[in-house]
Amino acid sequence: MTELLAVVNQKGGVGKTTSCINICASLAKTKRKTLLIDLDPQSNATRGCGIDPHGLTTSINDVLLGRTNIDESIISTDNISFSILPATPELTESEVMLLSSERKEYTLKNVLVDCESKFDYILIDCPPSLNILTVNALTASTGVLIPVQCEFFALQGLTELMTTIDTIKSSSNQSLLVKGIIRTMFDPRNNLATDVSAQLLKFFDDKLYRTIIPRNITLAEAPSHGLPVLEYDKTSKGALSYLSLTGEILKQEKL
Repeated sequence: MTELLAVVNQKGGVGKTTSCINICASLAKTKRKTLLIDLDPQSNATRGCGIDPHGLTTSINDVLLGRTNIDESIISTDNISFSILPATPELTESEVMLLSSERKEYTLKNVLVDCESKFDYILIDCPPSLNILTVNALTASTGVLIPVQCEFFALQGLTELMTTIDTIKSSSNQSLLVKGIIRTMFDPRNNLATDVSAQLLKFFDDKLYRTIIPRNITLAEAPSHGLPVLEYDKTSKGALSYLSLTGEILKQEKL
């Protein structure tokens, strides 16, 4: 069965896109057939995989609006070892159009029916807001990954997100599970980061992945080269951390 994971946090700059790209690359290293769906109009996941959004003739926007078949929009390149359904800034059109459509929250779920069996894992990079695109991702998914930066407002934002996930569970996706919370961009020299990490462990122990993603220059540099960190520098702390995190995700298959 395909594992379909929405990577969600309503706050920007917490490592959602970085986590999506590098978990996908790590899964591909274990021979899992993997698809990354860029569901953010900012198109950062698309760019981070070395694809220019402005050079695309079709994207996730066209798929959601029924203009093209999903298989025609999925891209594989020499740079990356997984497939990607790219986004362009025109995805804002879907944001508007879906609001007036019937059963709008099921649009992504319905278009994925044609392709999901071809992949072991599908990860969805969600926009940094709880809008109709994010609702579509949560409705379509089997699980949720939540990247969290260890800073002052992290716990408050996480509580709000958990409430939203519970709402989706009760309305459109009863089987939705929070697979885990990922601590990202962690600097152990920062006392606040250490304190917030301890708070996350206290309140969300059973949902918290043990691997911590460090603040790492290699992780920051890799997207500008259009590469996952595993392809950019496989010996870096960032690469090794995402391999470790992916190992934890894979262990959940057996639970």
